[in-house]
Amino acid sequence: MQFQWDWLCFIVLLFSAVSAESQASEVEMEDFDKNSEDANVDTGGSSLEVMYKTPSPTGEVYFTETFDDGMLSGWVLSQTKKEDTNEDIAKYDGRWEIEPLKENMVPGDRGLVLKSVAKHHAISAMLKQPFIFNSKPLIIQYEVNFQDGIDCGGAYVKLLSKSKDLNLEYFYDKTSYTIMFGPDKCGEDYKLHFIFRHKHPKTGDYDEKHAKRPDVDLKKFYTDRKTHLYTLVLKPDNTFEVSIDQTVVGKGSLLEDVVPPVNPPKEIEDPNDKKPEDWDERAKIPDPNAVKPDDWNEDEPPNVEDPDAVKPDDWLDDEPEYIPDPSAKKPEDWDEEMDGEWEAPQIPNPKCEKGVSGCGEWVRPLINNPNYKGKWKPQMIDNPDYQGIWAPQKIPNPDYFEDPNPFQMTQVSAIGLELWSMTSEIYFDNFIICSDKEVADQWAADGWGLKKLVASANEPGMFSQLITATEEHPWLWILYILTLALPVGLGILFCWPSKKIDEDLEYKKTNVAKPITKGELEQEVQGQDEELEGPNDTAGDGDEGGEDEDSEEENETAQGSREEEGNKSNKSGSEDEMKEADESTGSGDGPAKSVRKRRVRKD
Repeated sequence: MQFQWDWLCFIVLLFSAVSAESQASEVEMEDFDKNSEDANVDTGGSSLEVMYKTPSPTGEVYFTETFDDGMLSGWVLSQTKKEDTNEDIAKYDGRWEIEPLKENMVPGDRGLVLKSVAKHHAISAMLKQPFIFNSKPLIIQYEVNFQDGIDCGGAYVKLLSKSKDLNLEYFYDKTSYTIMFGPDKCGEDYKLHFIFRHKHPKTGDYDEKHAKRPDVDLKKFYTDRKTHLYTLVLKPDNTFEVSIDQTVVGKGSLLEDVVPPVNPPKEIEDPNDKKPEDWDERAKIPDPNAVKPDDWNEDEPPNVEDPDAVKPDDWLDDEPEYIPDPSAKKPEDWDEEMDGEWEAPQIPNPKCEKGVSGCGEWVRPLINNPNYKGKWKPQMIDNPDYQGIWAPQKIPNPDYFEDPNPFQMTQVSAIGLELWSMTSEIYFDNFIICSDKEVADQWAADGWGLKKLVASANEPGMFSQLITATEEHPWLWILYILTLALPVGLGILFCWPSKKIDEDLEYKKTNVAKPITKGELEQEVQGQDEELEGPNDTAGDGDEGGEDEDSEEENETAQGSREEEGNKSNKSGSEDEMKEADESTGSGDGPAKSVRKRRVRKD
């Protein structure tokens, strides 16, 4: 029984650990509470009430935007067209609006919302001052919410390169940019871009360098319809970090973790080198000394008829395997001149389907031909003239250069959104470009932090979440049923044996407490004496009187036993009462209890 209870405790602890782990897995950000302590949150009511205040930067910044004033002051809508595109959709005429969130709204908070479908959108704004890539980090941070999900479209931002001819009214896809960063999705391809344009120091051309894809599942950030915080940190030591909701999802080096690499190889293959005509790349060749054996017959077929096969006795030779369908009728519109002579469709012969091995002409089944060897070929041997796989020789790369500090990119003077989307209601908010991580974290706490609190407070209950989970994963129903059935089964397992043990104990207790009367003892002793005296000894007339007397004593003893049983609770096994019981036993007035009986009851 102790073993069973140990197992029960183990199972309970196991379920507790699994439950704790599932709750911990939903935590998607690190130590954020310390940044949101200044938020004035009142949780006393049934719903979370947030006292919202427009975020204000706490340090030096290059650009901030909250859209809380409801105005697009400083932002410029593009008036140009996209090149190499159908004229009907070439114009950047996608509509933008400033609106609050559709779900988990924070009173007083607004954002920039992409409203059009299947249109090009372009909007941009100048920075307060250009960012120069020298000794300070670059931090780009903003919020995105795919309020209606996303089919195909992006939500990335571009940091536009500083130039004399930069005109935001002509901002389009080919406008020079330094960095592109943010989420993008089409089909089942979920991306988080970090692209920077690197200038070739010799030719002056720009090449796009793509950071390696984050090794995390990005799907939930596109489908959960929550506001997510995207952050890019570029450091002067040529390292970078990409974060979602203040959790790092990708990091690396600008010199090592981008494709193609910033610095080209020192050597390249000689484009003018050609493979010699006599170069032998064959590692194996047919043995030139091999000879086909005389008994090798290439004409043997791979399969032959089984000579041991015997036609079954029930085979119907005269019955065809298929017959015309007797229920088929020629269509009324059948034209024999155009369609030919009409014939009923063929159906399997009913006589061949049941009780027989087959119908029609019987043919012996085929088996593998034991004499088949196929076409003879000489065995392969190592090529003595093998020279390996040819490759052109290496020469110094004429375009080689080494840029030890790719962080020093082209200056940035504007930020822009140039997007195409098949889904509307993409929400943008709380842009910030700065160099201090603490400034960005405080900005996030005042904006995105409050959205996260409201969204958490509006989360459905555990039961609703479990039901919602089954919509995407129906197999969870099996897990739920097993989880409910396990406690019931354990209850039956542990409760049923305990009842059976109690019945066994009661049964044993009744047998131990059974009293033995004086008459029964005398009869047992008398029976033993008669067996010792032999079969010739007989009882006299006085024995009958003794039997009557013994029966009377038995009645008295039984009555005394019932009285003693009724007063059992009051006696409690004291020494005086036990002494009286002994005296009554000696006189024949009460039941004769064995010493074992008294010991058991006393214990």
